[in-house]
Amino acid sequence: MIQRIQSIYLLLVTLLSGVLVFYFKIGANDNLGDYYILDLFNHESLLFKSISFSFWLVALLALINVFNFKNRKLQININRFNILINLILLGLLAYHLLNLSGETFVSEKGIGSFIPLGSIVLLVMANKAIRKDENLVKSVDRLR
Repeated sequence: MIQRIQSIYLLLVTLLSGVLVFYFKIGANDNLGDYYILDLFNHESLLFKSISFSFWLVALLALINVFNFKNRKLQININRFNILINLILLGLLAYHLLNLSGETFVSEKGIGSFIPLGSIVLLVMANKAIRKDENLVKSVDRLR
């Protein structure tokens, strides 16, 4: 049900983690030039591949969660798991950005590393709206 505010929040998380990874760079370097989150799939390190995979997992879970509107408790639990994935992803990105060599002529960190932070905020707002709906349904059930 798209008309619920938590569905809008979850669609924004899907847009943020699934679509904007094509447009926001996470860094620039003399050797590599501008590189994006999807470019991390090309690295041989499992850490870099897990960062890219985590963005897609967050987007997929948020999109699946939009259609779980009948089971609000499951929706809240999936959102909590999604927040946990975003926190781990934020830590992995911080680790990656701190290990970038900063001694080159041009080395900059991009705004794409803050995508998980925006996703966390939207997921917390979605959980708050889901809890509000759950409390409303419980109060109506008490009146019956």
